[in-house]
Amino acid sequence: MNAPCKAWALMTDNAVYLQPAFILQQRKFKETSLIIDAFTRDFGRVSLLAKGVRKAKSKTAGLLQPFIPLTLSYFGNAELKTLTNVEMAKPFTQLQGLALYCGFYINELVECFLHRYDPHPEVFTFYGECLSSLTDSTKTEAALRIFELNLMDAVGFGLQLDYDFRNEKPVNPLNQYHFHVEQGPLEALDGQFSGKTLQAMKFREFSDPQGLIEAKALMRTVIAVHLHGKPLKSRAVINKIIQHL
Repeated sequence: MNAPCKAWALMTDNAVYLQPAFILQQRKFKETSLIIDAFTRDFGRVSLLAKGVRKAKSKTAGLLQPFIPLTLSYFGNAELKTLTNVEMAKPFTQLQGLALYCGFYINELVECFLHRYDPHPEVFTFYGECLSSLTDSTKTEAALRIFELNLMDAVGFGLQLDYDFRNEKPVNPLNQYHFHVEQGPLEALDGQFSGKTLQAMKFREFSDPQGLIEAKALMRTVIAVHLHGKPLKSRAVINKIIQHL
């Protein structure tokens, strides 16, 4: 059964059942409730009202936290749906320290680049893979770069990394390049990015520390262009943490 069929199989009229999801953020609503921004596999980002979950005896609030793999059930015709059930989907490793803030960074990217109720099941998969990789501190930088690249591909902002159109030739791993977000690599003696790094980005293979440094700089530029210079709050927090390590 393909993904759309799975989605409809778990829907009845205006209700959705057992939808795989992660919580992106939450905010308090009235005295005992929460409004949740959830990232679901088959329905994209959805807004949910979790009634009464902040009551003293509620066991649900502890599950409605970022980075926990969940299944959610909810109903409603309005933009704000009503949460009816939440369950943990599988065991998971909690993010800690810097990895936790990196998790908030990818949450912010999802919120910035995915519209509400616009399904991107492939991004949901990339997101879960990124969270798993972030539990290993040796994979943090590579995990973030891979997620950024895959996200850009999924939302139509994919990078052209392997061909220099101005000089009409493939990227050479031994040469240096400038990078134009719309046009791609431009060979230049004073280029900031090596052809080797561009190839590593294309194939999502980050074994070279210098390549990771260059890829980080390139992706910062790309994301800034598509966000029209809007600063990312999570990135500022991560930078402060790194400065104090």
